[in-house]
Amino acid sequence: MQVFHNNPWFARLPPAQAQALLAHTRPVRLAAGEPLYVQGTFTGSADDGFWGVLRGSLRLSVMHENGNEAILAIAEPGNWFGETGLLEGSGRTATATAQEETELLVVSAERFAALMQDVVFANAIAQLEAQRLRSALGLVADMALHGTRARLARRLLMMARGDLTLAPTARSTITASQDHIAMMLGLGRTTLNKELRALARAGAITLRYGQIEVRDMAALRAAASAD
Repeated sequence: MQVFHNNPWFARLPPAQAQALLAHTRPVRLAAGEPLYVQGTFTGSADDGFWGVLRGSLRLSVMHENGNEAILAIAEPGNWFGETGLLEGSGRTATATAQEETELLVVSAERFAALMQDVVFANAIAQLEAQRLRSALGLVADMALHGTRARLARRLLMMARGDLTLAPTARSTITASQDHIAMMLGLGRTTLNKELRALARAGAITLRYGQIEVRDMAALRAAASAD
């Protein structure tokens, strides 16, 4: 369970609330490519709940009626997610799909509602929602205010801190395919590849198979702040 204690949000939970959350979980395993839940699914299902990633990762995405997929975020080990649909009591607004073999812990919707009666836990969930709203608004602002290269650099900086984790320190290696990064930014592969190579020529990153190595964080931040 140490992976959860390494997560900034969970680490801030007081011990009593952290223990109460973990005490009411059950394990769930997914194969690579297997959906956890699908956009539009009603959250009142007995199988639904508040999810913690123990091992592996999932992509949270929305599907357009024409079949195009837009990736909103990657849920990595230590991340908890799924609270928004439970709080709203409506259908899931995104699809969660395992990127690889993934192991999760789930707190049932009923148990989550009981935990929310604890004002300390409820405040922690409110802080989690506020953090995610701030990130979502930042991504919307990026689309309106920044060019393609700056948007890419800003998303890479976000991914370096963990897409949902937002850890205080960044890691040097980002594991993601170019297809998935393109789906995050709404770009074609040709455009994305051009911008990635420009960042590589600037010495900010090195491109590897399925990975991006951040070589110069200052250079990547400079690219992120450009118009």
